[in-house]
Amino acid sequence: MPVSPAPPDAPPEAPPAPPPVLTTTALRREYGTLVALDDLTLSLPRGGVVGLVGPNGSGKSTLVRLLLGLVRPTSGGAAVLGHPVAAPVAYAGRVGALIESPAFVPGLSARANLLSLAHLRRVGRERVEEVLEVVGLAGREREPVRRFSLGMKQRLGIAAALLPDPELLVLDEPTNGLDPAGVVEVRALLRRLADEGRTVVVSSHLLSEIESVCTHLVVVRFGELLFSGPVGELLARADAHVDALPEHPGDLERLRAALAAAGWDAVPAGEGLRVHAGPEAAADVNRAAAAAGVVLRGLSAGREGLEAVFLRMTGADADLAAARAGAARVREVAR
Repeated sequence: MPVSPAPPDAPPEAPPAPPPVLTTTALRREYGTLVALDDLTLSLPRGGVVGLVGPNGSGKSTLVRLLLGLVRPTSGGAAVLGHPVAAPVAYAGRVGALIESPAFVPGLSARANLLSLAHLRRVGRERVEEVLEVVGLAGREREPVRRFSLGMKQRLGIAAALLPDPELLVLDEPTNGLDPAGVVEVRALLRRLADEGRTVVVSSHLLSEIESVCTHLVVVRFGELLFSGPVGELLARADAHVDALPEHPGDLERLRAALAAAGWDAVPAGEGLRVHAGPEAAADVNRAAAAAGVVLRGLSAGREGLEAVFLRMTGADADLAAARAGAARVREVAR
């Protein structure tokens, strides 16, 4: 009797995606007539560094405080690690936070300050030595905090936030006031913490200070959500362009006319012209210039960076342009 062939093995099921580290639904917070958060709905994935960015006064700090249970929403809901923010005790031991500038006893050493905090949080003394090593303060732990630079104090604040060995680390403006070297130190530390499997949420009004370490971005302005998603999705909104620089400045108008005849709207860019098109258009721009008898000294293709996209989304580029125009008018009047 013939034997029926065995059915093919079913493909293994993909493991379920981990639940989001935090969610908000129509989250709103009002202070009198001021709306700090305007019906904010978002969901953040676990793992990596999440950048919460927006201009000053955009509601970032209000959102952070609300997620930590420091303020209550006017309406809407939010959950952290699967627990509603109405019951922050349920997730308190799994979340570490640094809000604004860390406060320590200046006369005590870094180690003594952390030991005091560890005692209050019922954390073992061995954890103090671990976090000092993690943030790069091992060897400096016996120095009084008053001798610490601002960058070292920020690292000590992050060490304090790490004492409970949290799954979620929330840092509000951790690079605020740091010099370039301090910003680099904190960025490297954030990357290491994320590599350990934690989720790090870091707020900043300067995207340039954190963009290199972020895997996910949340952009807010005046309490409204403008974007939430992977960094690559935001980069996809960047404008591509081709810049053409004539050898002789007197050829600029002839070059503009040649590009317009070819169907491009060229705008001034430095000493040359910019065509908003992909890099594949560079050869055609070169041919149009050559056909018009214009020799190019420079031809380059590029794309906006994240900061330019961020400024455009938040309207800061328009504010900057208006400020520059105003300054130019003042200089003209002064002449």
